[in-house]
Order: sequence, then structure tokens, then C-alpha cells
Amino acid sequence: MNRRPLVIAIDGPAGSGKGTLAAALARRFGLAHLDTGRLYRATAAIVLRGGGNPADAEVAAAAARRLDFALLADPGLRDEAVGNAASVVAGIPEVRAALLAFQREFAAHPPKPARGAVLDGRDIGTVVCPDAAVKLYVTASAAERARRRVKELRESGAPAIYEAVLQDIEERDARDSLRRVAPLAAAPDAIEIDTTRLDPDAVLEQASKLVTRALAAGH
Repeated sequence: MNRRPLVIAIDGPAGSGKGTLAAALARRFGLAHLDTGRLYRATAAIVLRGGGNPADAEVAAAAARRLDFALLADPGLRDEAVGNAASVVAGIPEVRAALLAFQREFAAHPPKPARGAVLDGRDIGTVVCPDAAVKLYVTASAAERARRRVKELRESGAPAIYEAVLQDIEERDARDSLRRVAPLAAAPDAIEIDTTRLDPDAVLEQASKLVTRALAAGH
């Protein structure tokens, strides 16, 4: 009898470290990784580059339906403007519906030779993969997340003002948490990891114990 692939769902706000953790778990356990936030960033980028309004449901949904997944590797998706627009398009039901099937297909049939998949985003454990074997909610204080983002921007040569970055993060958190469709929230059975005072290695070790336990249980 074929075993279902191991699925790890990681949710959390921007800058919490969920993407770093997801990539590290994928490497350690031989899993495929999908940063679902990049799907929404790519959709937002298509809208912005076409001169459209990210809040226009028809325009945003059309962009999601014609998404070229090769765009996911575009470094421009890390731009602040794209990130803010992604938070807007992510609240549009038609956009989420257009991208949901791809995410579920990736989880159910991860590319070989991966024995499972790690998906990180805002609604993986609650909507995309509610039956995931491991559900994590990765968080950190807004102040710490802003500090990390400023460091990242400055290291890339981009100007960054801490107060402005913090305001952007707080506004994005509000949009993500209060949106009507698939708001950012921890699944009831998710295990929370607060990374405010933890380095990436410590977070990885904590999460790895949970994954090892799931594998021992037969996944």
C-alpha cells in the first residue's frame, strides 16, 4: 500500500522565519518546498507591471490564472511594493481559488524524488492542507521582524528606514489577519514556535523533533 506523502504546513506572518525554516526542513528530510507566498507575490507583480490595481478583483484573478511559475524565481518579487500588493491580492477570493489547486497538487504529488512536501504561507494548515501531518505556526514580534527586514534590505544595498518597515509590517499583519477569506491564523492543532529570540539553527532543531515524531508514526 502506498503511503501518503509527508506534508508539513508552516504558517506565520511576514519576517517570522517560516520560509527559512521550511527550506531547511526540506533539505534535512528530503522534501520538496513550496513558498506559497511567492505565488501571490508573482500574481501581484503581474498586476503591477501591467499598470493594474491590485485591489481590482477581476484584474488580479486574471493575473493568477495566467501565472507562469517560472516567475517564482524572479528576485524582483522581494520588492516592498510587490509584497504590499501581494497582501492585497491575497484577500481576493477569486485569486485564492485560482492558486489553491496548484498548492494542493504540489502537496499531494511532490516532484520526485521527494517523499513529501513543505509548504509555507498564511493559510496552509487551515485551508490548503488541513490534513498535514505536521502543522507549525512560526511567529516573532513585529519589532524583531522589522529589524530582520531592515538588515536584509541594507545588505542587498537598498535603503531602509526601520520605522517605515515596521509600519509596513504592522499594516500587512492587519490586512492578512482581518481579511474575509482565509485570514492569517494558526490552525487549532498547530504548534507555535516563537522565533523572536531564537536563531535559525535552534528553530530548525525544535521543528525537526516534531517531523521526526511524525515519521516515526508512519508518515
